[in-house]
Amino acid sequence: MVQPIRIMPCLDVQNGRVVKGVHFVDIRDAGDPVQCALAYCDKGADELAMLDITATVEGRATMLDVVKRVAEVTTVPLTVGGGISDLKSAAAVLNVGANKISVSSAAFRRQELIPELVKEFGADKVTVAIDVDRNASLPSGYEVYIDGGRTATGVDAVEWAKRIDGYGVPVILPTSKAGDGSRSGYDLPVIKAIKEAVSAEVVASGGAGKLEHFYEAVQAGATILLAASIFHFGIIEIKALKEYLRSRGIEVAAQ
Repeated sequence: MVQPIRIMPCLDVQNGRVVKGVHFVDIRDAGDPVQCALAYCDKGADELAMLDITATVEGRATMLDVVKRVAEVTTVPLTVGGGISDLKSAAAVLNVGANKISVSSAAFRRQELIPELVKEFGADKVTVAIDVDRNASLPSGYEVYIDGGRTATGVDAVEWAKRIDGYGVPVILPTSKAGDGSRSGYDLPVIKAIKEAVSAEVVASGGAGKLEHFYEAVQAGATILLAASIFHFGIIEIKALKEYLRSRGIEVAAQ
């Protein structure tokens, strides 16, 4: 069964506020996370992502009070990432209302975490995110980065995606460091390469700036379309995006 395309606004949270950067830096304020979540649910979002962007590099757990407040007002599936490093921290996030957890750096550093999470909570609760940047010396041309895009690993992004897929994770979320916040378009080659290599759904993340970019991501194989700044700052409205995709013959979730 073909999944309809879903729209997923992303709330990058730092110090309890929604922020947005460019290439993972140059952070600016974008509002209160609860108000943002309310607005997105009202405007037709199909899912919502929330990422505590400095939890991993600061060596702390996710801000559970923020997750709880956002979860209380969110009427669509909420995926939370940042600072989740073991079963205990994952359970804490789910217990305050998140529907799914997303892991990245911790899963890369200790791969056994992925099957542990799948076994403990069920595969449908687990997303694995991959921050990537271009590296022509690797087979796919893309390298895995960890620690919020700060640390290069030397590992090929598509090979890592294949390993993740082997654990039965249903959603893989690659974010292009080159594309992040640039509004110049998603990094289509990495979406396409990962989708061709895995059975999991692939999220398009990093670089959306206009309606055509979302259509291009669907053509590359993404079934979940994540964006932040263009939604936060009112450049594109979710309902207008869905109407556009339908006009291009794309089946979109009815939310």
